[in-house]
Amino acid sequence: MDMLPDVWRQDYWLPPGVTWMDMDQLANSDRPLPQDLLIALPLALVFVALRYLFERYLAPPMGRCLGVKKRMQVAAAPTPKLESFYTQRSRQPTQSEIVSLMLHCGKTQRQIETWFRLRRNQDRPCQTKKFGEAAWRFFFYLTAFITGLACLIDTPWFWDRRECWKGYPVQPMERAHYWYYMLELGFYGSLLLRISVDIKRKDFKEQVIHHLATIFLLSFSYCANYIRIGTLVMLLHDSSDILLESAKMFNYGSGWRKACDSLFVVFAVVFLVTRLVIFPSKIIHTTLVLSVEVFEPFVGYYLFNVLLMVLQALHIFWAGLILRMVYKFLKGKLEKDERSDEESEDVEDEEDGKGEEDNMDQGGDYCWEKSKDTLNSKLSMLTNSCVLNNLTNHRASTAYRMRKAQ
Repeated sequence: MDMLPDVWRQDYWLPPGVTWMDMDQLANSDRPLPQDLLIALPLALVFVALRYLFERYLAPPMGRCLGVKKRMQVAAAPTPKLESFYTQRSRQPTQSEIVSLMLHCGKTQRQIETWFRLRRNQDRPCQTKKFGEAAWRFFFYLTAFITGLACLIDTPWFWDRRECWKGYPVQPMERAHYWYYMLELGFYGSLLLRISVDIKRKDFKEQVIHHLATIFLLSFSYCANYIRIGTLVMLLHDSSDILLESAKMFNYGSGWRKACDSLFVVFAVVFLVTRLVIFPSKIIHTTLVLSVEVFEPFVGYYLFNVLLMVLQALHIFWAGLILRMVYKFLKGKLEKDERSDEESEDVEDEEDGKGEEDNMDQGGDYCWEKSKDTLNSKLSMLTNSCVLNNLTNHRASTAYRMRKAQ
């Protein structure tokens, strides 16, 4: 072991008083080895292939059963100057930019606004793609949760958290837990591989941080033999993700508003309880407090807890978005739910109405954005009216002065 690189120094990975020779007491099949993680990459590729087949052949008939419709989108007329502005500067021009575009393109304000609405709609992912993505994640989280629960329900540490550290780190690893780890690691690896082509949400950066932190946390906890507490972390997270993805699936369908709302409320409750109550009070308490009853803190102890804190920070961020969404949900119910049956025939209103799935993910301010768009439109009309009145008055005054001079 003296020939190992510095990164594998035993004081980084093992508690004081424990050496790699102590870990050699375990058979290779019962001991987590770093090279085991290499299987996660081919598993990630397998998940990418399975997802492609699922979204191509299974998701469409499921979507039709739930009434998911692929809406026909009206394409914006080819306009090189507007397209250049759209791709290089902004998808939503300001009022002053619209006036400038009117001069360059010879179009009216209404025509330019309509062109940008249609162009933004062209870039929006269709409902069938959103449904396929949600359905794939739903089936994975459901399968992972059932599998994880089945292989953990009879373990002593599922019921007594102190058992997570009994005999640590010389704890034999069961094959079921090994595959549970590798499948979760491969799945999150596949999410990273597809992140450039997946639907980009408002919390895109937070999602990337979450995936990276999860992969690093799984890899580190596996190498440090934190498998017992790691399996509990995975099971806890999968429990609420199932409800989120199922709510999104019904949200993309037609005629499932009550089912969607009910699932969202249940999801919000489960998320807040598991991520803001159980996770810090049970999981983090176990790793921070109960673990030091068995061994003294070491580098791996601090690193593992820092990673858990990163996850907890993301939980708080998402909980804030969810609570804001719940507030709007309850407020909408009291004020004739704005999300329900009032989609306008206008293209932009349709875009805002069907943008609700972003709120299902991140609790976005679609009500505020819709009000803001309406206000901007009215201000634009008022501005045009004032400009036209000023031009009319100016021309009348000029004509009067010319007649008077003659």
